[in-house]
Amino acid sequence: MKVFDVDGTCICLGLFVDVTNSNELLSLMQAGTLEPEVALLNALLIPDVFPVLAAAHKTLLAKSRESLTTKTLHSELVYNYSGSKHISESFKRCGISESSTYILVAWFNASVDEVTAIGELIKGKEIELDELDGRADHSQIQKHYKISSLELGVSSLADAITSRIAVRDAL
Repeated sequence: MKVFDVDGTCICLGLFVDVTNSNELLSLMQAGTLEPEVALLNALLIPDVFPVLAAAHKTLLAKSRESLTTKTLHSELVYNYSGSKHISESFKRCGISESSTYILVAWFNASVDEVTAIGELIKGKEIELDELDGRADHSQIQKHYKISSLELGVSSLADAITSRIAVRDAL
């Protein structure tokens, strides 16, 4: 797990492979009983932590303005990462599914006890965040975010995603 500072708020990120209890995690999350509350993202669509941190910034900004689009801070993070204006579509694409085995976990202001609890809750192997790009499904990311090969000639995949996250509300 690695901790980042986003506008004075800590966000903790953990990357897990070979996850066997996605179905249980999804059920707990949908019922609102996942403790501690976290964002569970489909890591196949994440080539780097930078777009996640951009989505976190956007989430914290919405919270400070009391204008969250979703019910919780962590669901807002998944929504903001997706680049879509449709909440349910955002969760389908960028959140976990019953069969997800590769998950990025994110949570704001995590305590040491919460970090331990999440590590025990997720039945999988934690790996380094540096492995994101090598394991990301680049073609699926390009399709989801509508990124052309021409654009990738002048920009990285992570930068292209970040641009879409930043301008989504302006389009």
